[in-house]
Amino acid sequence: MINRLKKCVSYCQSYAKAKLAHNALLALLCLSAPPLFADEVLVAVASNFIKPMKVIAERFEAETGHQAKLAFGSSGKLLAQITHGAPFDVFLSADKDKVTRIIDKGLAVKGSEFIYAKGRLVLWSAKSDAVESTESTEALRGVLEQGDFDYFAMANPKLAPYGAAAKSVLARLELTDSLKDKVVMGENIAQTFQFVQTGNAALGFVALSQIKDLDESEQGSHWLIPTDCYPAIEQYAVILKTASDNPAASALTEFLNSDSEKKLIRSFGYD
Repeated sequence: MINRLKKCVSYCQSYAKAKLAHNALLALLCLSAPPLFADEVLVAVASNFIKPMKVIAERFEAETGHQAKLAFGSSGKLLAQITHGAPFDVFLSADKDKVTRIIDKGLAVKGSEFIYAKGRLVLWSAKSDAVESTESTEALRGVLEQGDFDYFAMANPKLAPYGAAAKSVLARLELTDSLKDKVVMGENIAQTFQFVQTGNAALGFVALSQIKDLDESEQGSHWLIPTDCYPAIEQYAVILKTASDNPAASALTEFLNSDSEKKLIRSFGYD
């Protein structure tokens, strides 16, 4: 009888230890694993934000388990696609206007919009000695007015907010008419950047974030345009109505608005 009792006690102790180890393992798995029911979010992203958004998407998936599928283009083209029923969940525009327009059309969740980045415009050349960094708008005007180049690149102001900002700078410098025959327009800021990078245009207005991503040997020369020369490039994000019940969409916007991602975005050349 005593032996049976000893065996029973021993079994209970072994069971308790095994149960404790099992519970500890489950707790560890819950802490280290992504959510069991991860979702997918389809994101329409303005062309200037390609590099940072790719990094953010990887960090987002690692932290939440949700997967962000990215589609890039000019804000105007993305707006047109959304208006015509493209199945996006979140829209990252390069301005406020296009987000306001889709909210007014009833295509986005009102109140979900917020500024995720503030862009800076630069005049850039792939050549290291083409543009002198200076605070003088007269010096900038002189570089452009001399016209010692065949082509000058800017994004289409009807489609891209960075193009609209470039148009404002040219108007401020009273150079719109004198440069119109030399301007080549990119559909978006990414294509505009390629025009200058490949040498098809000697100079161009691009986003600061685009040249900050280059190796030092490829950065050429640039002039950071004073912010009082063009309307603020406040880049807005919004959740679309089709994703109002998608937990991955709200998780992404919360993630974008977190301190860690704001710090990352600033490191790419945004305010």
